[in-house]
Amino acid sequence: MQAAFEEVMEIRGEGLPEGGAVEITGADPVFSTAFKLGETCASVLAGVGVAVSDIWAMKTGRPQNVAIDARHAAAALRSTLYMQRPGADGTFTPVVNDNHEAMLKITQPWPTKDGRWFLPHFGLPNLKQRVLGVLGCEPDPASVAQAVAQWDALDLEAAIDEARACGAMVRSNAEWLAHPHGQTLKAKPIVEIIKIGDSDPEPFPAGSESESDRPLGGIRVLDLTRILAGPIAARTLAENGADVLMVAAEHLPQIDEHVMDTSHGKRSCYLNLKRAEDAAQLKDLARGADVFSQGYRPGMLQGLGFSPEDLAEARPGIVYLSISCFGADGLFSHRGGWEQVAQTVTGLCHDGGDADRPGLLPAAACDYTTGYLGAYGVLLALARRAREGGSYHVRVSLCQSGMFIYRQGKTAFAEPGMDLTNAERDALCIDTQPALGPLRHLGPVLRLSDTPPRWTRPTPTLGGDAPEWLDMAPATGTADAAE
Repeated sequence: MQAAFEEVMEIRGEGLPEGGAVEITGADPVFSTAFKLGETCASVLAGVGVAVSDIWAMKTGRPQNVAIDARHAAAALRSTLYMQRPGADGTFTPVVNDNHEAMLKITQPWPTKDGRWFLPHFGLPNLKQRVLGVLGCEPDPASVAQAVAQWDALDLEAAIDEARACGAMVRSNAEWLAHPHGQTLKAKPIVEIIKIGDSDPEPFPAGSESESDRPLGGIRVLDLTRILAGPIAARTLAENGADVLMVAAEHLPQIDEHVMDTSHGKRSCYLNLKRAEDAAQLKDLARGADVFSQGYRPGMLQGLGFSPEDLAEARPGIVYLSISCFGADGLFSHRGGWEQVAQTVTGLCHDGGDADRPGLLPAAACDYTTGYLGAYGVLLALARRAREGGSYHVRVSLCQSGMFIYRQGKTAFAEPGMDLTNAERDALCIDTQPALGPLRHLGPVLRLSDTPPRWTRPTPTLGGDAPEWLDMAPATGTADAAE
């Protein structure tokens, strides 16, 4: 665990925090996997806590103590599974999406004609149809297995890429690290923070009176992401006080339970970037934003006027977060991907099964870890902007996170179906009252001594808010308050 935390702290560039400032407890295994999911995520969340503490010290002169339990961090990697709704009899039942469960049954590794394994991804209706078009089969396990078995793995990977669908050949970690794209990612840090423009330093705003005790009070975040990594990054900023406005288009497909679980603390509006008036409205919002977060395939927003350079020109001092599966550079950077695809190429799936077949992790570890790393990079960039000014591009990827998880090594696990105890889950869950009905779900798991993370609003109705910023008090204080 120490190695993972040290790698996270390398991005901060200020050495390790003083002794006692950060406490990481607990250990893997938490779930039925040999990979150290809880300990790795705990190291990243501890990094988020340190970055929040740095900001709080800049605002008040007081750093904070940070604490995280690896078992709680592991729970945060599969928080959607812990959501429940109250029934009329006072009991709670899990939130289940039958269509999503059916998708997961076919988004699995299947044997190919040449003795390899291939995972096709059926995540959203449009991507599902593209995969089915390549395979020429029905969306059921037997039909998918039969279709994949007619292909050599690399030929199928190329065909899926050509169709702009998602899927990948199962690779060992050694095979991935020897691959040109694996080598590209290996040469990069787990979080890239790139200065892309000059601007004056911006002290952290005081925020409104109700936000005066929040590290990110008054910080405005535009969240243009869907389905896990990006929404988790923005949700993490919201739980530390940021005003997060989710921007989606009404026609874009979503996965309901993920929206419910990753949108706590946010507001939500609809804007269609292919409509000129909506694009102009988003550009106006960006001029008033501090953070712009997007998860489109690399280059897709450039033609719409929302590249990092476009927004750094329109809003000097912006922090632009890009989240992708394969990263911004390299042979596979143009490819779309999901949690399962990142596991498939980086070796996690190869080592995650048994002697008979590869297997996926029992948690969306690449997605959630990437989301927390994205939030961490944004926090560091905001602090740097406060000290020295500048616009920044923060880049994270699911494959980079998969590689990070893999190199933490393995542990032993005792039995299938491992999880937190009911008592542990109950202690971590909170009750909220969204417009869609009462919900019990995991609360923030990171602990800070002065400003406990929390969400001040329940998960919103998609498109239920106006595309505008909340009122905010003028900025106060200086960038060197802690010096």
